[in-house]
Amino acid sequence: MHKTYALRYLWVLVFSLLFSSALFADEDEVLNEDKPFAKAHIILQISDADPKKQALVIDIANNLIRHYGGADMADIEIIAFASGIDLLFDGSPNESRIASLTDSGVKFYICMNTVDTRERKTGKRPKISKHAIGVQTGVAFLVDEIKRGYTHIKP
Repeated sequence: MHKTYALRYLWVLVFSLLFSSALFADEDEVLNEDKPFAKAHIILQISDADPKKQALVIDIANNLIRHYGGADMADIEIIAFASGIDLLFDGSPNESRIASLTDSGVKFYICMNTVDTRERKTGKRPKISKHAIGVQTGVAFLVDEIKRGYTHIKP
């Protein structure tokens, strides 16, 4: 009789462990291998050419790093599309601040569809900052990052 109870107990224990590990599997997922200890994963959107809004996005990124206790604790991405791509042009007034954030692990993405459109309209391809990472479609990149678990902020 003790063997029967022992087997039942063992099966209950095994299924409980399997069920609980399946329940919490996503909790331990690392969204960014470069920031395994990040408490927050945030993607900031800039789609406006207004210098005040562009500076605001940079201010928010800096504030988030401080709030979460340092660069290793906050995984921050910034995606620029539409008129917001001006932020990531070579010679931007925010270049030194962008460089500083890049050194802290913030990633800056630029929509190459918008860059291509700007070139078609002006006849000249804008020179992109060395800190920018090109993605083909900025809005699709934003949607994909949200699906992966990033929190979207549009100041």
